[in-house]
Amino acid sequence: MKGLILQDKAVNLSQYDNSWYKPGPKWKRNLWLVVSVLFFNNGFAIFNGLKCSILRLFGARVGKRVLIKPSVNIKYPWFLHVGSDVWIGEKVWIDNLGLVTIGNNVCISQGALLLTGNHNYNKSFFDLLIGTIILEDGVWIGAKSIVCPNVICKTHAVLGVSSVATKNLDAYTIYQGMPAEKIKMRIIT
Repeated sequence: MKGLILQDKAVNLSQYDNSWYKPGPKWKRNLWLVVSVLFFNNGFAIFNGLKCSILRLFGARVGKRVLIKPSVNIKYPWFLHVGSDVWIGEKVWIDNLGLVTIGNNVCISQGALLLTGNHNYNKSFFDLLIGTIILEDGVWIGAKSIVCPNVICKTHAVLGVSSVATKNLDAYTIYQGMPAEKIKMRIIT
């Protein structure tokens, strides 16, 4: 058949090894897991000032007037930089195996996923890959959207509802779809 490539290699997950990845001491990761369940990843409306203080205690950089809604999941706060006047909606998942930088005046709507990890599907052991995400000032990530590893959302870019950003988003541009494509310019009046 044309286009069919046969290989004698196969994925072997029994040999998977990410022991090289050291996101912090085990005690810190375990303590964060408990604190996260109590104060972040639940449906209770916990005071934002307390949430921001806890994030700072765990090494996050957090600006002023940050609003974090209930049921937010943050993997490792020590890999998180958040500017001022940021809104993080219900059920946002910041899966930050690598650094996530969020600028000022950013809105991350409910159910959005910021994903910094992936796997190398070309390797038989499915090697772990770690990237970063940067959301520059004024960015809006729509509800249930996904930002993939190594994506920069330039200043005031918009990622529409249920869209997937697999590549950088241009400044003042609105994107929609899977994968996200430019649909028009963002004009702020």
